[in-house]
Amino acid sequence: MRLPWWLPFGSVPEILAPALAEALGQAPPPMVIDVRTSIEFTVGHIEGAVNIPIIELAGRLPGLELDPGRLVVAICLTAHRSIPAVRLLRGHGLEARHLAGGMLAWRAAGLSERRRS
Repeated sequence: MRLPWWLPFGSVPEILAPALAEALGQAPPPMVIDVRTSIEFTVGHIEGAVNIPIIELAGRLPGLELDPGRLVVAICLTAHRSIPAVRLLRGHGLEARHLAGGMLAWRAAGLSERRRS
């Protein structure tokens, strides 16, 4: 039996919440891809993040036209779904990391987030 590609096995490069917040204020900021469900994204997300649920990421990746010279940060709630997202992104030649601890770490650090109304 072949397992789905999006299972959260292994480790990938990561970025801590305060470092990501700082990087978002620089030019060019990293591209942030939030791989949670649309309902989770609506509850709260990082400003400027693009919501692409993990099970859709592989199919939608070509249409994103990501810049290979720009850091891409994958985010989920607890840093599990973002692991396979980073593996996929790096497999396409992109410099990618995931947010260590996910949105829970972002919130614990007291960093701002948007809510979709």
